[in-house]
Amino acid sequence: MYIGTQYRARNDDDYRVMAQLGVQHVNADPDGNPHDWTLDVLKAHRDRVEGFGLILDMVQLPLSSHVIEKQYSPDILGKGPDRDRQIDSVCRLIENVAKAGIPAVKYNLNIIGIPRTELEVGRGGSLNEAFRWDKADHDAAPTIAGVIDEEENWARIDYFLERVVPVAEANKVRLACHPHDPYTPPGYRGVTRVLGTVDGLKRFVQTRESPYHGLNFCQGTVGEMLDNPAEEIFDIIRWFGERGKLFNVHFRNIRGGKLSFMETFPEEGDMDMWKSLQTYAEVGYKYMIMPDHVPRISGADPDNTAFAFTYGYIAALLQVLKGKAA
Repeated sequence: MYIGTQYRARNDDDYRVMAQLGVQHVNADPDGNPHDWTLDVLKAHRDRVEGFGLILDMVQLPLSSHVIEKQYSPDILGKGPDRDRQIDSVCRLIENVAKAGIPAVKYNLNIIGIPRTELEVGRGGSLNEAFRWDKADHDAAPTIAGVIDEEENWARIDYFLERVVPVAEANKVRLACHPHDPYTPPGYRGVTRVLGTVDGLKRFVQTRESPYHGLNFCQGTVGEMLDNPAEEIFDIIRWFGERGKLFNVHFRNIRGGKLSFMETFPEEGDMDMWKSLQTYAEVGYKYMIMPDHVPRISGADPDNTAFAFTYGYIAALLQVLKGKAA
């Protein structure tokens, strides 16, 4: 278990900063549409990242957290005319990722994006993402994917998994899927978000079962599914961790819970992140622990500064954990 990041480097100095702050492991993508990433592109990208003393642990498939209209593969979940071609392209990409020596990919099976309500004021005047169901637009229109009930959503997800999981297993590439962020009531924007509940995530990882089929486990998102994240999160980590289904961890905290929460810095939310890290260690988790969704702060370089704070927080917890283990 080690600190990682998915912070998108804007230039070479951002990579240097990661290395200087002790963040050796990264999820970093080549430029452009992932469907266009050839083996040569992936190899050159890996060589470039490694040139800064970093290790490329993971890249993103062309299935993002954006609303479906803004995705590179809208037909996969939208059940459009190019669905099979786009899935075949994902399979070829996984094969090339393996040949390039990259051990894992992350992806989303997302249709309506990441719904949020207005920003809320956090510590010291920071601006924090929040979601309050009573302030959401309950009549928001469906996306181009149309109206998708629970059964249809599972059918579209299984159609994808049936074709992609065997390719990942054959090439020994871990598939890390992000949960739906946040939980929303069935039918919101025409969709029942089946990966927005813990039961849904359990069903997901047991569908097309494989040691290479698991989660990009966003602790903040999972907390958003719960009535009492402070008490419930540890057994959930154990359930997925004991089954070897944790391939990446977004070490993110919230204040609140299901249908009413604000994102926070890791040490100021409702979940005990030290106890969480101990629980990841308890179940034998061995990959990246990374920041995600940091609050918006002041200054000349707010994102990099906020991420640097979270790197230090995670590094300190890991140091204490290793000291305890020793």
